[in-house]
Amino acid sequence: MRSLDTLITGGAFFEGPRWHDGCLWVSDFWRHQVLAVSLDGTAETVAEVPGSPSGLGWLPDGTQLIVSMMDNKLLRLEDGKPAVHADLSSYAGGGTANDLVVDAEGRAYIGCVDYMAWDEQPTTVLLRVDIDGSVAVVSDGMSFPNGPAITPDGSTLIIAESWAERLTAFDIQPDGTLAGRRIWAETPGSPPDGITLDAEGAVWMADAGGNRALRVREGGEILEEISAGDLGVFACALGGEDGRTLFLCAAPTYDPEEAAKIRQARILTCQVDVPHAGRP
Repeated sequence: MRSLDTLITGGAFFEGPRWHDGCLWVSDFWRHQVLAVSLDGTAETVAEVPGSPSGLGWLPDGTQLIVSMMDNKLLRLEDGKPAVHADLSSYAGGGTANDLVVDAEGRAYIGCVDYMAWDEQPTTVLLRVDIDGSVAVVSDGMSFPNGPAITPDGSTLIIAESWAERLTAFDIQPDGTLAGRRIWAETPGSPPDGITLDAEGAVWMADAGGNRALRVREGGEILEEISAGDLGVFACALGGEDGRTLFLCAAPTYDPEEAAKIRQARILTCQVDVPHAGRP
């Protein structure tokens, strides 16, 4: 059993955690903020995003990218102010831009989801935004694409398909297109949300339906489980000085109004054995 500590609390709904430049960067959906959090729990607001921030990443020159969910924009920070990097509205196919991962070339892969269609569970698309802001659909028929990650050699994109309860992999081609779509792991009964890769090729995934994080091997074997008790776990990241701190975004509710009112979201941490690898 691994003990969980609370790094920060008082959020509405934390998502998109990323370890970068010595601190944890995280979006708070329903407070419309991006925060940078140090390991002593000090949190600094680095951007205000009225359209609700989600996925975070950085271009090769260090420019930060932020998904603005509700208006389907990909933003970049310029002198601390958000500017539009790409308008995703005409590509999202009725979905809402959500999480992202940025590759070594500065290409952002962004899953689009439909938060309001829990009963119908329509399929949506996966987008690629090139460094010049141009947008392309790189895969369709995705079942709530969530939490993308890229292997250390840059050859494979792994993405959670939450409604389908699986992790899906693609081969990344030199031009940024995706090929070889395949199931990386089935996770029956455990809808995966945010994910992070480790140096043994395993995936830590937030089990959005099970109040826990799971470490999963390709093929679906569960290697480890960390429970958050009565809190839902919606995203995770590996980071810290040696890459062995696992950060969990946890909250008692996802409902926007209730979450913003009670502000009981928190980031939990524990130490694990295998360090971070790949992107993000």
